[in-house]
Amino acid sequence: MIKNNHVKKEGVTGAVVTMLVTGALLSLVQVMVRPPLLLAERLLPGGGWLQVVLAALFGGWLYLKMFDRAKRAVWRRRIWLLFSVVFFFQLALGIFADTVFLMSGKLHFPIPGLIPVGVFYRGEMSFMPFLFLITILLSGGAWCSQLCYFGAWDSLAAGKNGKRQGIKPGTRAGIRWTVLAAFILVALGLRLFHVPVIYASLIAAFAGVAGVGIIVLVSRGRKIAAHCSTYCPAGTLVSYLKYISPWRFRVNDRCTRCMACSRVCRYDALPRESILKGRPAVNCTLCGDCLAVCRHGALEYRFWGLSPLAAERLWLGTTLVFFTCFLSIARV
Repeated sequence: MIKNNHVKKEGVTGAVVTMLVTGALLSLVQVMVRPPLLLAERLLPGGGWLQVVLAALFGGWLYLKMFDRAKRAVWRRRIWLLFSVVFFFQLALGIFADTVFLMSGKLHFPIPGLIPVGVFYRGEMSFMPFLFLITILLSGGAWCSQLCYFGAWDSLAAGKNGKRQGIKPGTRAGIRWTVLAAFILVALGLRLFHVPVIYASLIAAFAGVAGVGIIVLVSRGRKIAAHCSTYCPAGTLVSYLKYISPWRFRVNDRCTRCMACSRVCRYDALPRESILKGRPAVNCTLCGDCLAVCRHGALEYRFWGLSPLAAERLWLGTTLVFFTCFLSIARV
């Protein structure tokens, strides 16, 4: 009983911290950013403060819901899908109702994979690539498991059950770097040769349609998130740049090689060879879905100077702060 009360107290403490940090960050957005990013402030002067309070409470509530490992994977997918639905609903409103629902008042292609490539097309850093890098630094691979509005559909296509057909690491790496290089070269060519925007838009649209095709055909067929872990240029960068963040995920010596974790991993990050090495493959997104199915306590988060459990809870809180802020401000 004493242990259960202690765990509940830790959950409440984490929820309060998540709520306070979320409220503080969104308050800075409300005060400092003009024109306002918070939609409630755009629709009603002063309404942004109400949105800040509601978002902070929502973030704390989510922490309590996801504090339990057994429920975390289900809630992660639920709120991630919610984020994607809200994002695309606001996009539809921005196109068909009022541009107030668009972040800048201008329409851009809602393709996350083009965010890092856009730097080469425009020849300058903008807000979204900067946010992309900050997210990787502070939450590791969370962009690909909870913060990308496209990724939610890839995860959904991969499904909960069924035999997962992985992709050989060498094959995956070859595809990823080839696609990334092709995207960058095309973006540079469009800028250097001053290709009209209409043609650049058609190429971007084709890239997006190809991504959707991979989700529908490959991810659904292989039961893995093939778009995020193999095709998406943003996903490729996240996989390697996440090592600049302090977060790590490891397989400890309690592992019995039962492979239960591999069967639930939608990112094909826990094949036998990776488990034998004691760490997931490079395409691990730190989502933590595998934690609940491991009966031996063999999987753990790591962070400088913290116990694995403390690292796990810190990662959860950090990711939920990002998620709640993204839900509040992310629009095209």
